[in-house]
This record gives sequence, C-alpha cells and structure tokens, in this order.
Amino acid sequence: VQLVEVGGGLVQPGESLRLSCVSSEITLSNYIMAWYRQAPGKEREWVARIITTTRTEYADSVTGRFTISRDDAKNTVYLRMNSLKPEDTAVYFCHARLFNKNYWGQGTQVTVSS
Repeated sequence: VQLVEVGGGLVQPGESLRLSCVSSEITLSNYIMAWYRQAPGKEREWVARIITTTRTEYADSVTGRFTISRDDAKNTVYLRMNSLKPEDTAVYFCHARLFNKNYWGQGTQVTVSS
C-alpha cells in the first residue's frame, strides 16, 4: 500500500506549510491516520493523529500550532503547520493504522531556517 506525502519545503521561522497525504489504494477514513517526523540523528516521533473528524490528538511540542484534518471526498489527510520553528525541521511521514495493518509514506522534508 502506498501513501504519498507532498507539501514539504524550505520556509523561514514563523511561516506556514501544509502537508498532504494521499492514497489511491486504501480509504484513509477507515484508518487512524497520523503524522510522524524524524529529525537528523533523532528517533522518529509522533506529531498528530486523527481518529475521527472531531477527535484529534497532538504532541505537546506542536499543540496550538499544527492542525491535522481529513477530506474524505479527496481521500486526503492534511497537516497544517503554523508558526514553524527551526526545531520543526525533519522528514515528515504519514502513517495509517487499522488493527494489525500499518502503512507508511516515504516522507517529505520540511526545513525551517532563516
């Protein structure tokens, strides 16, 4: 199963980006969808998850700045990232989980630097 992330790039501190995760093989609304990130030399860490369109959870480091959402008509999950900081620099991965099924995207690079 292929998950494709798009939307990464180079931005300055304080700016915003929106990442998208799409799949042509699975219906994302059937899965618990999440975003993770991995900075150079660090472990991969959980960032946010969406269980239902009204139930979302966030890591403390991004609460209030990041928003995860889902567009079922487009079969797409988004991560809106505002007020970006240099410490948000990482490769961001999309993840889908349903019982014992786990799927990962290939990742998209986000770099926050002045």
